[in-house]
Amino acid sequence: MMYFPCRRVVRASGAFDVLGEVCTMNLNADFKQRVVLHTATAQWQDSPQAGVQRIPLDRLGDEVARATSLVRFLPGRGFPEHVHGGGEEILVLDGVFSDESGDYPAGSYLRNPPGSRHSPCSVEGCTLLVKLWQFAPDDQSELRLDTQRLPWHPAGEVKGLALLSLHEHGSEHVALLRLQPGTHCQAQSFPGGEELFVLEGCLSDEAGDYPAGTWLRNPRGSRFRRHSDEGALLYVKTGHIGAPTCWDAIQVEGTQLA
Repeated sequence: MMYFPCRRVVRASGAFDVLGEVCTMNLNADFKQRVVLHTATAQWQDSPQAGVQRIPLDRLGDEVARATSLVRFLPGRGFPEHVHGGGEEILVLDGVFSDESGDYPAGSYLRNPPGSRHSPCSVEGCTLLVKLWQFAPDDQSELRLDTQRLPWHPAGEVKGLALLSLHEHGSEHVALLRLQPGTHCQAQSFPGGEELFVLEGCLSDEAGDYPAGTWLRNPRGSRFRRHSDEGALLYVKTGHIGAPTCWDAIQVEGTQLA
C-alpha cells in the first residue's frame, strides 16, 4: 500500500545534527500562522547518512531540533543506533521500516518515547512522516500499531466520515480520518490547533483543495468546513499546538542554566 506519490531526489548542502536533520534555520516556526505545503513538488534533501533523504516541514532549533519531516530510506539504508531525547512519532507511508523491535509496513504507526534508542533501517526502502521532540514531558507511551488491522468507527453523525484513533494524551489526539467520495463535513473549530497530512485522495475547504502529499498546520482557534469530492484519507493531530513538549522543557532548562 502506498500512501502518497514518489518524488524526485535532489542534493542540498548545509549542516546536520546527529539524526540527519538539516541545520540551517528555523522553518515554519511561527505556530500562530497557517502553513500549507505541497510536498509532491518539494525537493528532497540528502542527509549525512548515505541513502536517506528528507523534506523538512517545520523545524525549531539548531543542532538539536523540534522537527516534522518526510523521511525516505533507499533500499538497504539506515542510521546507526541513536537516542531520541524528546521522543519520536512515525507513520510509515510506503515500503517497510525496520528497527530492533520489528518490521513495519505502510500504515504502521509508531511512538518511541523520550530516552528510547534504536537503529532504524529499511531493506526494501520506505517513506515516513516523522515528528521529533514533540512528546509531552509526561508521555512515556510506546506504540506499535498496524492501522491496516485496526477497526474504523463512524466519526459523529456525518455520513461517509470514519475515524481510526491512534493516540491520546492530555489535549493531544492523533487519528486517521477517512472521507468517502462526496462527504461534506460540518464546520469544525480547533481550539488547540490542528495538523494534517493528506495520505490519499483530495481534501477541500473554503481556502482551497489539498491533494495527496499536502501537509497543513492550522493555528489555535482555526475553523473550517471541509469536504471531499473524490474521497480522502488523512493523518490528523489536534489539540497539540501550544501544549507543553519535551522541546519546551529543554529550553527552560537551558535558560535556567545560562
